[in-house]
This record gives sequence, structure tokens and C-alpha cells, in this order.
Amino acid sequence: MTPKRTTHQGPRVAVIGAGSWGTTFGKILADGGAQVTMWARRAELAQEINEAKRNSRYLPGINLPRSMAATHELATALEGVDQVYLSVPSQSLRENLKALRPLLAGSDAKIVSLMKGVERGTGLRMSQVIQQELRCDPDRVAVASGPNLALEIAREQPTAAVISSRSQETAETVARAARNDYFRTFVNTDVIGTEFGGVLKNLIAVAIGIVDGVGYGENTKASIITRGLVEMTDFAVANGAHPETLQGLAGLGDLIATCQSPLSRNNTAGRLLGQGYSFQDVVKQMQQTAEGLASVAPILQLARESEVHMPIVEQVKMVLDGKMSPRDIAPHLTTDDDTPQGERTNHGQADGGGAVRRALQRAFDQFRNGGRSAGRD
Repeated sequence: MTPKRTTHQGPRVAVIGAGSWGTTFGKILADGGAQVTMWARRAELAQEINEAKRNSRYLPGINLPRSMAATHELATALEGVDQVYLSVPSQSLRENLKALRPLLAGSDAKIVSLMKGVERGTGLRMSQVIQQELRCDPDRVAVASGPNLALEIAREQPTAAVISSRSQETAETVARAARNDYFRTFVNTDVIGTEFGGVLKNLIAVAIGIVDGVGYGENTKASIITRGLVEMTDFAVANGAHPETLQGLAGLGDLIATCQSPLSRNNTAGRLLGQGYSFQDVVKQMQQTAEGLASVAPILQLARESEVHMPIVEQVKMVLDGKMSPRDIAPHLTTDDDTPQGERTNHGQADGGGAVRRALQRAFDQFRNGGRSAGRD
């Protein structure tokens, strides 16, 4: 099946993965003027996108741009592209990249990760897996992150995100492609902080879902979100990130959206755990991947290696392993030490509240001005 292409002034891009987020990002790109070809594993899904301009399983009720094409043949999707966007489950990324590598040999296309996870066994971030498997220059690789619940964006509700790359030029090139009337992108060069923000917020969202499923209220959830941001920041900084990145769209912004929304897969998974379902039952019930469930163990291993204490994530793992009742989790979530502690993070950042307020105000000002006021999230 060869997709029909239409002529656009924007870049030629391929989106690998036609789940809810991959399809939504393809819509973002197409609405911004890019020439988009989706790759779907199932031929019938590619046909539905091509002919009906729908993805009824993952984005019910959403009309896709007429300019979007789709195929189930990787070689067709990747032919002559300027940018490749990857949206597959994090634990199957390496396998997918092995298939992509010969098709991208000799290409200088930008490679963009839309995934939020770390690889089990290696603890590698998605950008590191991409660089390793494709054997490409890190300056060609970018990551996208932020408060990005797919269905809301597919409904064209105004949203902001951040594009991060070691190369400022690559980040800006991708950001120009991934913006339109309802989706605005900012840029930074802190790939570590941007990726870990997207991974760690999923773990906190699972915790929020657990206490929600148990029936605890807003005080409990606000405490977990606040202290969760501390854990996220301490972990990311210990692994080479800039603390301000965790106070931007890829950290605080994504954390708020994921923890409060019933559209969040990680929140939903946690809520099922809180209602008494086993880990195995939750996995069976979830129609899509909840990346937070797979990331708990490798993140805790990295935390131990970095000597970072993460009591919230530790308690989540105990629930996942069946070693703690969900109802017993809340008293332990924010600390497991009866000794009074200071609120500041381990990396010694003072005036945390003021920094968060400034970050929120800066993000609001940038979004209101179409991202022209500054280049860093």
C-alpha cells in the first residue's frame, strides 16, 4: 500500500508508531505544514488513517488532517524524509531501531524521541538507545516532552511543549516543524533533564493514582506532587540535569497534567492498583502502555547508584511487588523518617517556591507571546 502524498512547503517527516501519541503528533506536524507519513504496524490501521482519516481505536472521534498519509511498510514511510519521530513503547524501542537502521543508512535526518521511559536492564534514556542503535551523531537527536495528554491535543486544546537536543540548531529545526495554532514549542539543550522529567513524572503519577484509588483526598495528593517534584529534581540533577529544567514544561508542567488527569495512563494504572487489582491484572486491563510501571525498577537502580533517596518511588515499587497494601502507602510516601527535615532539595537549591513561581510565569509569558520571548524552557 503506497500512501498518497500532497505537496507542502514543510519538511517531509515520518512518525513511527500510530498509537494515540504518535498519531496526535503526526496531526500536530501536519497541521503545521509538514508532509507526514505515519507508520502503523497493522495494515488495517494504516488503511483507516489513509482512507477515513481516523484512528478509531486510539483517538475516537478525532478527524485527522487530509494531508496525513499512512503505511505499514517501513521503507515507504522513511523514503526521503527530513525528520523521523519515534513513538513506540520504550521497552521495544531497540528492536524497532534495528529494523530502521539499514533504511536510514546514509541519511542525515533528524531523529526525534516522543517516548518517556528508560530501558530495563541498561537504564538508558531513549535518546541514548537511539544513538547506540542507529550509531548516529547525538547532534541529530532530539526529544519532545511536556504536559502533553494526547486526546486533549488531538482536540486542538492549546498546549505547550519543549524540544531538547544537544544541538541548539537541531532543537530549533524540530521546534519549527512541531508548532501550529494550538501547539507551541520551546527549546533547550538539557536533554538529560528533559528526558528524566518525562520519565519521573510517570512514577509520581502512579503514586497519585494509587492514593486516588484508595480514596485519599486532595491534601494527600498535593503533598505527593510537591515532594515528588523534589525527588524528580534531586534525581535528575544527580544525573547531570539542570534544576530549572525540572521546573519547566518537561518537569513541573508534565507532572501537573499527568497527576491530575483521568486521561493519564499512569494515573489510571495507579488508580487500579489502589482499588486492589494486582500488577498483572492492571497490565491486562490497560489497552495502552503505562510507561511508569516499566520504569520504576530501572529508575530506583539508577537512584541507588547516584545515592539519591526516593521514598515515593520506593513505596510505589513495594505496592507493585505486592509487599505493601495500597491503603498503607500514604503515611510513608513523602518521607520514611520521623526526624523533622528541611524542605529544600538535596542539591541545595534555595527559594524553591520562588523559582517555581518564576518558571510558571515565564512559561505563561512565552506561551502568550508565541514563544518569542525566550529560547529556553
